[in-house]
Amino acid sequence: MTDELHARNRAALTPLRKALYDFDPEVVSRALQAVFHPQAVVHLATPFEDLDGPLGLYGHGFRPLYHALPDLERRDTIVMAGPGGSGANWVGCCGYYTGTFVRPWLDIPPTGHQVAMRFHEFYRMEDGKVVEMQALWDIPEVMLQARAWPMAPALGREWQVPGPATQDGVLCGPRDPTRSTASLKLVADMLAGLGKFATGGVEAMRLGDYWHPKCNWYGPSGIGTGRGIAGFRNWHQIPFLNAMPDRVGSTITGKGNLFADGDYVGVTAWPGMHMSISGDGWLGIASAGQQITMRSLDFWRCENGLIRENWVLVDLLHVYRQIGVDVLARMREFNKARSPLSLQDWT
Repeated sequence: MTDELHARNRAALTPLRKALYDFDPEVVSRALQAVFHPQAVVHLATPFEDLDGPLGLYGHGFRPLYHALPDLERRDTIVMAGPGGSGANWVGCCGYYTGTFVRPWLDIPPTGHQVAMRFHEFYRMEDGKVVEMQALWDIPEVMLQARAWPMAPALGREWQVPGPATQDGVLCGPRDPTRSTASLKLVADMLAGLGKFATGGVEAMRLGDYWHPKCNWYGPSGIGTGRGIAGFRNWHQIPFLNAMPDRVGSTITGKGNLFADGDYVGVTAWPGMHMSISGDGWLGIASAGQQITMRSLDFWRCENGLIRENWVLVDLLHVYRQIGVDVLARMREFNKARSPLSLQDWT
């Protein structure tokens, strides 16, 4: 397997990425059908779930988003590729969709202002075509910008998460095998260390061996960003592990795909973790021993043998749904008073 293959896989997505940047409905529809296999498996965040190939992705995903944001465009901050643990070949894209929010989307009230929504999209490639897509769109981020998020507030910083500090995330040319191997080992060792918490506590994870002192952990909206190891621990890891100490990640079970491209590493699985909610609960979710799965799609940037940046998206709407909370329905109730209602609407 040559490293030029992964460069070709990256390049295969370029027409689609360009079409989404200069969003024109007909051009985007044609680009999706050209890049995707007709029977491609498409997994998208709640409430979309599994869609029927490229036509379903366009009709249920992109077309309604474009209707709400008629000047819609896509901006990629990371484009990387490599072989996953199962032998499959993946391309990972990180960035955000942006435009002027003028019509409701998923019943989120429009703001009349520009909004941005992060995405992590992973594409499994065969013979230059997408045969599987696993993607998370940070829908809570749009709710927050519309001041319509109806659940618990984030512990970390909520903001428009930046791209790589080095501004070199959109990779081109042949994949560097030496740097890729080193980056993959660093992140794999770090993940293995995280798995030692249950038996050895914080010390067993040896976070300082893997994370740069000035690292940034860019969590999803609803969790937020943490700066440095202390920020990562306080605003994400401590609440997460207290609530779900039995979590098992896909890279531990061998069902996930961890792949590297130079200084960048991605991981994809659907779902990515299994756990039960216990202790004091998590994100305002009461503990009742609920068994859940979690969709988490991540990117890391390595620098001089340490992890400097980590972009994380979690399908929080799916987490809430598994415990019987429909966040979008709650949002609709939460925002009834934002538009005039007739007497009949109140009865």
